[in-house]
Amino acid sequence: MAPLTPSSALAEVIGSKALPRTEIIKKIWDYIKKNGLQDKKNRRMINADDKLKPLFGKAQISMFELAKVVNKNVK
Repeated sequence: MAPLTPSSALAEVIGSKALPRTEIIKKIWDYIKKNGLQDKKNRRMINADDKLKPLFGKAQISMFELAKVVNKNVK
């Protein structure tokens, strides 16, 4: 897996070091779990906090949209 450079908004969450896509997703999930951002009723949904809102562009996304968000925020 080739390392990808995160955008400044994504770097707020995972750090600015270039990482493979798999590591980026893993770090985002670690952040989501650490901050309790998975929706309590519907576990497929991720609630955005102040750091994730610029990435998501809305208050909540489904876990299936996460790959799209990552694609938009890496080079």
